[in-house]
Amino acid sequence: MSHLLQPLSVRTLHLKNRLVMPPMATAKASPDGSMTAALLAYYDEKSSGGAIGLVITEHCYVTRQGMNRVGQPSIADDGTLDGWREMTAVIHRNGSKAAMQINHSGGACSTATTGLEVVSASDIASPTGPGEIPRPLTRDEIAAIVGQFAAAARRVKEAGFDGVEIHAAHGYLLNQFFSPLTNKRTDEYGGDVLGRIRIHLEVIVAVRRAVGDDFPILLRLGARDYTDGGTRIEDSVVAASAFERAGVDILDITGGLTGYIRPGHDEPGYFAELTEAVKRVVSIPVMLTGGVTQAEQAEQLLVDGKADLIGVGRAILKDSGWAQRAIRAMQP
Repeated sequence: MSHLLQPLSVRTLHLKNRLVMPPMATAKASPDGSMTAALLAYYDEKSSGGAIGLVITEHCYVTRQGMNRVGQPSIADDGTLDGWREMTAVIHRNGSKAAMQINHSGGACSTATTGLEVVSASDIASPTGPGEIPRPLTRDEIAAIVGQFAAAARRVKEAGFDGVEIHAAHGYLLNQFFSPLTNKRTDEYGGDVLGRIRIHLEVIVAVRRAVGDDFPILLRLGARDYTDGGTRIEDSVVAASAFERAGVDILDITGGLTGYIRPGHDEPGYFAELTEAVKRVVSIPVMLTGGVTQAEQAEQLLVDGKADLIGVGRAILKDSGWAQRAIRAMQP
């Protein structure tokens, strides 16, 4: 059997193949973050035919202060649940599993968008944000954000999703704590790698407590900043091991402060140097996204042991029939 077609099970998540639609922002939610017909139609179209093993939604904010842009979906209160239940029903009816990515954008937010103060690990503007200088979070505020992630994860489960993904990449809040370029703290949330991932570990533990022992937790890790003085692969190896021990079930590996791009590279699986390093130190599945435009490329990355799951973003974004043709091409 093709590697791409092999099933994979993690806790209660049972995937029929290794193909994943990764999070891609649509800005199709209403201005207050609630569900719209356009957002439902988008995920209906992308998951139609059930060829995608797992659909991961775009990042959804856990609190309005962490909202990245107008039109970003919200999972910040129980009033969003009915809309998300419609979403999971659509994706499940089409034959795919669904996870929601939850996020706080931190220094990548703007006061103009949220109406609230911009906060982060330190008073350093996020490279992925509008350039506003954030205020460093206090310990009490960090604890409150940890609680907001946990409450959001509980809602994700109640809405019928099959898993929840914690966003810790692409220059958003958890990535801002992880990167030495944006984290200059001198308390227990700064300094060495274990200090800089303290908030991640607190989020993971709180999310696990909120969703129970069987519900799958994914974490998207910005594993390298590709910038002088930024996060290195060596940091992410330490972080990945700690995340597995804390209760993460799948690691979704991508870029850090440079976002989903690896500068100077566009070959299939261009983050493979990161997934290979992480796979050497963890026993949980590792996901690789970036540059894959053909089913054969995804297959080869799996055969070569670069990852356990392959995310295909832009090809599916451009062509909603891509996944069905790709899976059909791998069938005997």
